[in-house]
Amino acid sequence: MVKLTEELIRKKSEHNEMIIYTLEELSLHQENIEKIENVQNYCRELKILLLQSNLIPRIENLHKLKKLEYLNLAINNIEKIENLGGCESLQKLDLTLNFVGELTSVESLRCNIHLEELYLTGNPCTDYANYRQYVIIALPQLKQLDGQEITREERFQVQPYFDRNRREIVQLQACYQMSRDEQKLRVQKEIDAIADIELDDDEKLKEFWNRKSENCPEIRNEIAKKSRLASRDNKVDMTEAERTKDKFTPKLFNGSGRPYCLNLPKLDFTFSDETDRFELDLHVYKYLDTTLIQTDIEANYVRVTVKGKIFQMALNEEVRIDECTAKRSQTSGHLLIVMPKVLKSEITIGVKNDSKETSSVKEKSKNNCLKEAVDIKNIVVDESEIPPLI
Repeated sequence: MVKLTEELIRKKSEHNEMIIYTLEELSLHQENIEKIENVQNYCRELKILLLQSNLIPRIENLHKLKKLEYLNLAINNIEKIENLGGCESLQKLDLTLNFVGELTSVESLRCNIHLEELYLTGNPCTDYANYRQYVIIALPQLKQLDGQEITREERFQVQPYFDRNRREIVQLQACYQMSRDEQKLRVQKEIDAIADIELDDDEKLKEFWNRKSENCPEIRNEIAKKSRLASRDNKVDMTEAERTKDKFTPKLFNGSGRPYCLNLPKLDFTFSDETDRFELDLHVYKYLDTTLIQTDIEANYVRVTVKGKIFQMALNEEVRIDECTAKRSQTSGHLLIVMPKVLKSEITIGVKNDSKETSSVKEKSKNNCLKEAVDIKNIVVDESEIPPLI
């Protein structure tokens, strides 16, 4: 069961900056709500309230909404029109595809003097004889019933037969109520039989969804319950699958360290190899935020990451990393990367200078070589004070 809480109301009030006390329009459709509550306490200024496609069995807790003009309760489980006398400004009421069988309950709307449009299409009461003739007299303020305009002539023609039509409708209501009581007992047995079906039993679940069932509030509640449990299990399975699923990590280099060429974002590009530079024109999306683009340039490759996806290009010559530039066009959004090369002439000049230095060293070493024999006699002078060796 989904409760109509303040948190849910605030969640649905994003268009009003999450302020619920000044809300004029609130949409709570397809939320599996089973009871109307808290709306009149938090949203007194409401003019439009949309509660279609829920599981609401009863109209209640709306008498404080004095400014409410449009109430949509289509595709719910409502069986009786009631508790709307406090909605003084109500102009349009939609009860399409409900289970309203007590047609005389529309007389409770007489005090809603501003009510102009009423929709009861798809309810059991529309099958009663003289249904339309009865409603347009019971509610003289109506201008449209089930989308069809009520003319003055039509109302004037059926006015004399109102009492007779009302008596017939009361009898039809009693017959419907008896059949409805029998239906409740019959459906309850059916619900008890399918209550033991587990979601893991695929065959029984398939049989449950394929079987024909009666159109009644109890079956609608049971179908919603099974759908809710199935969707919850599917979400759990999806989250577990996402956790166990291995994320793809691209391989950027081979075993020897050589970079691969990758284009994971699948972008068009133009690569030109000039004599003194490389130019890469990457066709990035025009309206993509620049903060989502990262550029990394190394000596032998360039890498651009676009929204987490890698574009990598291997270079056959080394580039000057400190002189590379990356510019983005303001008109097309393309990213132009210019990478100056390390020229071979500079390398050869360095090699020549090194050879000159080695040759000069060799010449110096040659000059230091001995040109004649060394006279070892004069190395040590014979002093008289030094006694001769024994």
